[in-house]
Amino acid sequence: MIVYLDASALVKKYIAETGSREVADLIAQADIAGTSLISRAEVAAALAKAVRAGALHGDEAAKALRLFRHQWPDFQRTQITETLMVRADAIAWEHGLRGYDAVHLASALFWQESLGEPITLATFDRQLWQAGQPVGLSVWPEDIERFVR
Repeated sequence: MIVYLDASALVKKYIAETGSREVADLIAQADIAGTSLISRAEVAAALAKAVRAGALHGDEAAKALRLFRHQWPDFQRTQITETLMVRADAIAWEHGLRGYDAVHLASALFWQESLGEPITLATFDRQLWQAGQPVGLSVWPEDIERFVR
């Protein structure tokens, strides 16, 4: 199985929250796990936001960020190119997605087309999850409502 993780899924590998165990299991089962280059900034921003919101202590977030940065080379990463951004532009408009979500969807589709293999899109963002199905990606988790209210 080849898994593309958006930042909402990837961050769960580094902090304990609903869905973390499932993400760890998914990554362990994957032959290849990848993401977009933008996830590097998104995960750091999510950890910083968790500290500001009081959901994580600063030292916990810093430890998670160090581990994420250490493991970053273990993930396959799709590059951000003009062609990818043009596709993300069209996807954002067609599916009503936020900018980075459109980049994630364009990245997963590009990766699937490049590899010629099915890709599973792992996301905890309901809109991205819904947009992944009609464009030919498998989406995970199967029951997003269990995780997203």
